[in-house]
Amino acid sequence: MELLKAVLFGIVEGVTEWLPISSTGHLILLNEFITLNVSDAFRSMFDVVIQLGAILAVVVLFFHKLNPFSFKKTPAQRKSTWRLWGMVVIGCIPAAVFGFALDDWVNEHFYNKVCVAAMLILYGIIFIVLERRNHRRFQEARAGLALSGPRPRGKHARVDAQAHATSEQLDARAEEQLFKITDVDDIDWKTALKIGLFQVLAIIPGTSRSGATIIGGMLTGCSRTAAAEFTFFLAIPVMLGWGAVKAAKFVLAGVAMTATEIAVLVTGVVSAFVMSIVSIKFLMGYIKKNDFTAFGIYRIIVGVLVLAYFAFETMGMLP
Repeated sequence: MELLKAVLFGIVEGVTEWLPISSTGHLILLNEFITLNVSDAFRSMFDVVIQLGAILAVVVLFFHKLNPFSFKKTPAQRKSTWRLWGMVVIGCIPAAVFGFALDDWVNEHFYNKVCVAAMLILYGIIFIVLERRNHRRFQEARAGLALSGPRPRGKHARVDAQAHATSEQLDARAEEQLFKITDVDDIDWKTALKIGLFQVLAIIPGTSRSGATIIGGMLTGCSRTAAAEFTFFLAIPVMLGWGAVKAAKFVLAGVAMTATEIAVLVTGVVSAFVMSIVSIKFLMGYIKKNDFTAFGIYRIIVGVLVLAYFAFETMGMLP
């Protein structure tokens, strides 16, 4: 039974780590309904170390892009890869400075269902407002380009084809005006540092690390695709470091894992890896044609339902 629970926790981690809906928040909420029969010290470590499976999924899916030693890359491409890693390191500096220092304090004051629900709702609203602003600016930019651009000419058959091509070109040019950075390789150190500052917000459970960094990326001029990819890459050193800190604290506390706890940890990591593969592929395909409004709506609905559920529970209205 504990292994089945671990599979479920791994699935939730793999799905919610990369979608901007808060993995930590969902794990905290899941624990309210399904409790692992493990020690408190192990549980605190498990919620973080399970993310290693999610990180491995990023490494597997983006191995070629992230590998600066690939013989398939030209010298210029290898240099670009090293530059990208440099931006990732810069983006991780704020989390290294503030995140680890505030870890215990955040655990003590914010790891509760009310905080999770509040952050789900707050960032859901932010996503909706931001995407509405982006949509309005995109339509304004596209309309301006359409008025100033060349008119299609020729026979009827060619007019339709050229009009369609022109429409696609207008969309691309309008997106370039809306987002100055449309490729993750074009992120500079200032943008990387700003996104890293937004990542610090994710220490509050319910915020969503991917959600905070995607919002930060879009506010600093990155397209949805560039912001999402950089979010994946930022997670590698941050989550590895976070997992190492949690594991070190667990070991230094002198707590020994039982055979069941070891099996639970391994099972959770493996299931998180498998579901992360699916989740990342889904997100990258989804945002090519859609924005993040649906995730904002989802966050608000879940946050309201959580507050309602525990309010009714407190009043004794639930069995």
